[in-house]
Amino acid sequence: MRFGGPDQRSGNIEDRRGFRGGGPGMRLGLGGVVILVILSLIFKRDFLSLAAGGGGAAPGADQEAPVTDAAEEPMVIFVGKVLDDAQAQWAKILPQLGTEYHDAKLVLFRDAVQSACGYAETASGPFYCPGDEKVFIDLGFYQELKDRFGAPGDAAQAYVLAHEIGHHVQKLLGTEEKVRQMQQQRPDLQNDLSVRMELQADCYAGVWAGTAQQRGIMEAGDFEEALGAAASVGDDRLQRMSTGRVNPESFTHGSSAQRQQWFERGFKNSDPRACDTFGKQ
Repeated sequence: MRFGGPDQRSGNIEDRRGFRGGGPGMRLGLGGVVILVILSLIFKRDFLSLAAGGGGAAPGADQEAPVTDAAEEPMVIFVGKVLDDAQAQWAKILPQLGTEYHDAKLVLFRDAVQSACGYAETASGPFYCPGDEKVFIDLGFYQELKDRFGAPGDAAQAYVLAHEIGHHVQKLLGTEEKVRQMQQQRPDLQNDLSVRMELQADCYAGVWAGTAQQRGIMEAGDFEEALGAAASVGDDRLQRMSTGRVNPESFTHGSSAQRQQWFERGFKNSDPRACDTFGKQ
C-alpha cells in the first residue's frame, strides 16, 4: 500500500506498550479475588472491577520505561496511516447515511490490556470495545498473522485494522446496540447475530479498501493480500487448525468463504448500504 504524507505517528494512537499487564491496576491473588467477590455481593458494588483499574487509579501507576522500540516504529507509523485514512473516509461517508462520524482511538499494547470491555490478553487478538470506542492491538499479532495464519503483506495488516474500525462504524450507526439487545432477547440466535455483525465489519473494511483503490493507495496484489487475510481468520479454518474438526453451529465470525465474500462485496461497491448482512446471506 502506498500512503502519502509525512512519516509520523497518528494523533489517535494511545501507546500502552510500556504498561505491565496492559495498564494500571492491582495485582490480586486467588484469595484477594474471592474476598472482593464476596464484598461485591454484600455491598452490591463491583469491587473486582475497581481493583482491576476501573475505579480511577492514576494512569501510569504501573508503567515501565517509555517505549522506544525502533524495530516496531515503522509498523506504528503504518497502522497510524491506515487508521487516519480509514477514519477520514468514514467521516465523508457516514453523513450521507444521516450519522456524523467521530474518531476512535487505537491502543497499542503488549501481552495484556484493560479496556472498558474488560481484561484481554494478546491471544484474544485485536478487538474493538464499544464502551470506550477504542481499537486494541498487540503489534505482535501481525507477525502471527503472517507466520501462523499464512497472511503476509501490508494490505493484510490494513484489513485487520479496517475490520475493527468497521465495528466502530456499527457503534455509531446504532447497529451494535440493537444486536446486543437482540442477543439478550434471543440467546438461541446469539452466534448467528455475532456472525452477521462480523461479516458486516468485513464488508465495511472492504468499503474502505474500495475507496483506497480508487485513490491509488492500493497497489498490485493488495486486494489479494486483504482477501487472503479475511480467509485466514474464518471460523472453519481456525477450528480445523485447532481441533481438526469444523462445527458451523459454533461459528461467531463466519467461514473463510463468507468473510471473503462480504469483504469483496464492500470493495466492489464502496458503499456501506451494500453491507446488509442482516437481510441476506
